[in-house]
Amino acid sequence: MKSKSPPLSPLSSVQGYGLAILSISAALSGALLLEHFHFRDVEVPLFLFAVSVSAWYGGIGPAIVALVLSCVGFDYFFVEPFHTLYVSKSDLPYFLVFTAFAGLATWFSAARRRVEAELEKRSMELETVNKELEAFAYSVSHDLRAPLRHMSGFTELLQKNSGAQLNEKSQRYLKMILESANRMGILIDDLLSFSRIGRAETHKTTVNMEQLVREVVGEVQQEGEGREILWKVGKLPSWYGDRAMLRLALVNLISNAVKFTRTRARAEIEIGASGQQDELVVFVRDNGVGFDMKYVDKLFGVFQRLHPADAFEGTGIGLATVQRIAIRHGGKAWAEGQVEQGATFYISLSNSKGL
Repeated sequence: MKSKSPPLSPLSSVQGYGLAILSISAALSGALLLEHFHFRDVEVPLFLFAVSVSAWYGGIGPAIVALVLSCVGFDYFFVEPFHTLYVSKSDLPYFLVFTAFAGLATWFSAARRRVEAELEKRSMELETVNKELEAFAYSVSHDLRAPLRHMSGFTELLQKNSGAQLNEKSQRYLKMILESANRMGILIDDLLSFSRIGRAETHKTTVNMEQLVREVVGEVQQEGEGREILWKVGKLPSWYGDRAMLRLALVNLISNAVKFTRTRARAEIEIGASGQQDELVVFVRDNGVGFDMKYVDKLFGVFQRLHPADAFEGTGIGLATVQRIAIRHGGKAWAEGQVEQGATFYISLSNSKGL
């Protein structure tokens, strides 16, 4: 993954004012040279450009200096009588319009510079917070493993050594403890996997998407063994991306399709793609239980579930992982569905090698 180029550092005060003087000097020289070759009315855009450059890179102080110098240079060289600072009443409106335009350019450039600087600052803060949250989730999940193993291990020992002495209710309690420990273990594994997706470096190559889909379907078919499932796999092009991440996203989407069509006598799962030269959209469509579209915003959140755990197993991290993988590939994930009418999940991928 290519690293982002660092943002331009703000100029020092001396550099900023020097840039203002240099920009106006260059604009004035260019305007006089073009006037010598009978090019007319070029001084205003050149001065405005110089003022904008000064405001953008130097800030408000150098911009004001550039504005004053451009007004003086415009009056002295391009407003009659030439080579004086006198402004006749007839030329005053024209001069004022130029001053207003230059002032507006100064304000706009300075305001935009401030906004971009603030956005850059907020972006860096958000990136820092996200990294801290990912590190925290990784650390917590990793640290939970040891006590969870102890709880599960000692419960199994108690069940083995003292199970015969326990009544039916106590044995059911032990069974519930073990099942809960196993669910917690799966949840921790999924949380660690989700954390790694955000921390891992992408290794992008050209991926045969149709071959990858068929590979995943072959693996997931084992989950639907004994069921009647009609698979429809359309043509998919080769695409540029991280094969391991794309495989994980497809496993999550196709596994969900198998899981949520469990109540159907004949399940139908379709996988295909559409898109243009710079973007590929892969979809997984099923005729399963579907979902209510008013809850669609919750689908791709961590630990968000729209169906009860006793009806459909899961940790609520799979679709969040799909969304994160899509973002890592310059795209997004979304879904459409109706209750008891099936659902379609989409993941878009950018073909840019710079992501």
